[in-house]
Amino acid sequence: MTADESLSHAEDLLARLEAARARLDQTQDPDQAIEILQELAELAKEVETELQRAKRAAETEAATRPDPDAPAD
Repeated sequence: MTADESLSHAEDLLARLEAARARLDQTQDPDQAIEILQELAELAKEVETELQRAKRAAETEAATRPDPDAPAD
């Protein structure tokens, strides 16, 4: 997976996280609030994982990219 793909997936997860947060703001049911908080925690972990994946992919891509300032053979 490329860095751009990982970032795109992280953005999708963040949108889901925001939607869950909005549901939390609207609920009055304590049991539902607990379920939503668990969902928020899981989504936050997934976002973190995806951001780490994007960082590693970007580092790999940068390391394998030819140096434009390197002298030509």
